[in-house]
Amino acid sequence: ETIRNIVRPGSLAIRLMANIIAGHLIISLLGNNILSTTTQIIPIIFSAQLILMLFETAVSVIQAYVFSILRTLYTREVAYESKQSSIPLSRL
Repeated sequence: ETIRNIVRPGSLAIRLMANIIAGHLIISLLGNNILSTTTQIIPIIFSAQLILMLFETAVSVIQAYVFSILRTLYTREVAYESKQSSIPLSRL
């Protein structure tokens, strides 16, 4: 039970970190291609980067919201379980 309570928020943090890194990698890969392309393609790459940055911002806001909600639920669950375990058996 204790391991589950530690692993669940940790897995949320790892998932959030992986999604952030993936978005940054895609944007940086597009940026690295600017130096090796012709001048006609640069506006297209810049536009793609701008759209990806906006998309990445929206995704990060949603992920932060989901992370906060799940963390709150996990914390309440742990608090409820500890409250239940502190009730004397005579009351059950």
